[in-house]
Amino acid sequence: MTIYLNNFVVSQFDPLRPLIPVKLFDLKFGDYTVGVSNHMFMIAAAGVLLLFLLPLATRKKRLAPKGFQNLIESICVFLREEVARPALHENTDRFISFIWTMFFFILTLNLLALVPSDSIIYLVTGKKNHFGGPATANIWITGGLAITTFFVSHIAGIKKQGIKNYIVNFIPPVPWPLIPLIFFLELITAFVRPFALAVRLFANIVAGHTLIATLVGMIVVFKSYGIAAASVAAIVAMSFLELLVAFIQAYIFTLLSTLFISFSITNEH
Repeated sequence: MTIYLNNFVVSQFDPLRPLIPVKLFDLKFGDYTVGVSNHMFMIAAAGVLLLFLLPLATRKKRLAPKGFQNLIESICVFLREEVARPALHENTDRFISFIWTMFFFILTLNLLALVPSDSIIYLVTGKKNHFGGPATANIWITGGLAITTFFVSHIAGIKKQGIKNYIVNFIPPVPWPLIPLIFFLELITAFVRPFALAVRLFANIVAGHTLIATLVGMIVVFKSYGIAAASVAAIVAMSFLELLVAFIQAYIFTLLSTLFISFSITNEH
């Protein structure tokens, strides 16, 4: 997100200019103007891409799906049977759409971050730009995803148990002098969970891209063919590792979101 105050840029993510320099897209809040940033663009691109690709996997009904349809159905079945059902049991079908959405959206953002779109556009047009970038390396975006899980889990718990019973569940059967302390700890835990979700995804994506940027910087600093060759080999290896991390982090975020929902709708928790 790019924020301007009296034409002065105060953004740690887009320090140069708004991604789309058209005032029509700017949102004004008093003296503040929020422009369209590269991470906003990546979120929109991921949404459009999913709206286009996922229907392709469901347009044909086959007993033995093939190709892309088989890939998507395999992932969906795995998430439903191996991630959601062991935790949610009979409530699986109520939340599986949310679980699928979270996984595919985060995975798409992670994979799009590996595409050097700004360099591709520069090679084609010859114009410098900053389209693209790792949206999940933005703590505000991962925080928004975590807050979504926070509200889904607690609203689901209140809807299933009623607000009175839901609050009572924050107090396990303990001696009465410990009740205020336990309630306070349980309340803090409820807010720490989304914070942990946001920081875990943010930190892992930032770490991978920072390491790759460091390896690229070594080529510029040392100006040696040997260092350049070693750096390029390391960058290629790290890129494959980042591809694996993209799937792992989407899976972990989805798994933890599922567990947090199960904690809220189950009386035992």
